Amino acid sequence: MNVFSEFLVSALIVLGALFTLLGSVGLLRLPDFLMRLHAPTKATTLGVGALLLASAIYFSLTGSGVSLHEAAIVLFLFITAPVTAQLMAKAARHRQKKSGEDR
Repeated sequence: MNVFSEFLVSALIVLGALFTLLGSVGLLRLPDFLMRLHAPTKATTLGVGALLLASAIYFSLTGSGVSLHEAAIVLFLFITAPVTAQLMAKAARHRQKKSGEDR
């Protein structure tokens, strides 16, 4: 591996770790459910995506061929995370409406 690819992999790892940390802190610090739902689904998805991209680049350059395992994980993550967040937000809104009608 040359210096540029090592720098790229290192930068992606640091960027991914920072996004993941930001999503985790947002999950702990934000006040209500919908805000806490937003932080991990956006920031952590970007963080895990950056980490997987770094892994794909590293193993593609040091291995015998292109590493596609990470691409499958990224595809699955980017498809399922927004759908899961939308369903959880919809359930929370439905629950808020029901509790508001009881009063």
